Amino acid sequence: MTGAPETGVERRPRVVIADDQELVRTGFRMILTARGIDVVAEAADGAEAVAAAVAHRPDVVLLDIRMPGMDGLEAARRILARAPGCRVIMLTTFDLDHYVYAALAAGASGFLLKDVTSAHLAAAVRLVDTGDALLAPSITRRLVERCAADNPRPAPGTPALHRDLARLTPRELEVLTLMGRGLSNGELAGELTLSESTVKTHVARIFAKLDLRDRAQAVVLAYETGLVAPGGGAPPP
Repeated sequence: MTGAPETGVERRPRVVIADDQELVRTGFRMILTARGIDVVAEAADGAEAVAAAVAHRPDVVLLDIRMPGMDGLEAARRILARAPGCRVIMLTTFDLDHYVYAALAAGASGFLLKDVTSAHLAAAVRLVDTGDALLAPSITRRLVERCAADNPRPAPGTPALHRDLARLTPRELEVLTLMGRGLSNGELAGELTLSESTVKTHVARIFAKLDLRDRAQAVVLAYETGLVAPGGGAPPP
């Protein structure tokens, strides 16, 4: 692309849809295309999804968790390693799929149920394309709670994923803890009596210091370090 970007023109995210059901792919493609989002490729399994992501470098990959051959979790890992500019949204039939937590830990930006509405699907793609994560739905918090029994975590204060929380200021640590509980920037601003622009600055610094992709990884980190206890509260003393 050359020249200055046009003003007043909505960005058209480029998307790859990966699902072993042709009907799902067709339906999602029609929905996204009708809403000004370009579908640059489709894939019927994980290997095809990785190849499509590497070849087309889309902004977002819609990736089914359960596919024949290479599953969506392994495909997500490979896509994020080989095409780091892509963001991944996992697709699942069940709102408490065990694999979703592992996908978030691997770097996915969130997940959607396959019965998502047309408006929500398009909005989710645009949200993730801007660098945010799909953390608003309560099913994300329930997912972390459910996985607590299956994923042992370090003692509170122990750095997880080789990230040093000591690099954060006390305010940044507070912001990370509240992000881990699922608060949005607006909710953070109200909770901490700060402007939303100040909150965004804190969030950006946290991401940079801890090498986090987005809020999805921040939630995983807050959980794994013990900043947030299962259930969304503070860890026990």
